[in-house]
Amino acid sequence: MAIHSLPTQPQAEPYQMISRLPPQHLRPYVLGWAGFRTRAGEPAPPSRMLPLNAATLIVDFTGMGPIVTGPRATTTFSARTPWRHGVAVGLTPAGMAALTGTPVREVAGTTARLEDLLGARAEELTDRLIAPASWADRFRLLEERLTAWLRPDAGRDDLIMHAWWRLQEPSGPPTIGSLADELGVSRRHIELGFRRLVGLSPKTVARIARFQRTVDTLRRPSATLGDAVACGYADQPHLTREIRAMTQMTPKQLFAFVQYTEPRTG
Repeated sequence: MAIHSLPTQPQAEPYQMISRLPPQHLRPYVLGWAGFRTRAGEPAPPSRMLPLNAATLIVDFTGMGPIVTGPRATTTFSARTPWRHGVAVGLTPAGMAALTGTPVREVAGTTARLEDLLGARAEELTDRLIAPASWADRFRLLEERLTAWLRPDAGRDDLIMHAWWRLQEPSGPPTIGSLADELGVSRRHIELGFRRLVGLSPKTVARIARFQRTVDTLRRPSATLGDAVACGYADQPHLTREIRAMTQMTPKQLFAFVQYTEPRTG
C-alpha cells in the first residue's frame, strides 16, 4: 500500500505501520489497508501528504472524524498531523465509486468527511474498528464491511479502469498514445475518460504512479539513487527535477523521511 503522508519534521522515533493486501475479490476496488500509530506523547507534527492516484479512507481512533482524501498530483501540507492512531484504506477509482456512489474526481485534490459520503455507515464503521484489540481483527472487519457495502456497478467503466491499472505497472505503455493503441480507442477517449472518472489526466496518473514506485523503492534501507532512477526516470537529474516538483524535497531528503516508518506486512 502506498505511503499516504509523512511528517515534515523528523520525529524522535519512527511511526509504526502494518499493512495488508485485501482478499482477491476486493482487489479491483481496494489497494490495501494499513494500521498506523505515532509514538505516544509526541506532539502532532505538520504533515506532508504525498502525490497519490487513489482515494484514501482514514479512520482515526483519537477523535478526528473519518475522512476520505482524494488523488493529488503534488504534495500538500497541513499545520499538524490530524491522524495519530487508526486505519487507512486505499481505494481505486472503481472502489471509491462502488463504496460511496461518488466518482473519485469529486474528491481529487481535496478531503471529504466520510459521513457526507456514507451517511450513518461512517459512524458505524468507526465504532466497530475502535473496538477490536488486534489489527488482524480490524482487517477482518474491513473485509466484511467492504464486501457487504460495495456496489460494483456504480460508475463502472471497465476500459478506463483497465487503462488506469496499466499505468500503475512498471512495464506499462511508454506513452498515452501507445496505451490508446493497445486498447483500440483514441487518445482523446482515454483522456476524457480519465478526467471523468479520476479527475486527473492519464499523463499525470502515469507520473504519480512512477513517483509512488520510487517511494516504495526508497522504503528499503539499502536503496540507492540508482534504484530510484530505475523506477522509470531518464537519469538522475530527471529524478531530482520530478521529486522536487512533486514534493519540494530532493531524492535524498525523501529517502530520509520515508525511512521514518516502521513498515510491516501481515
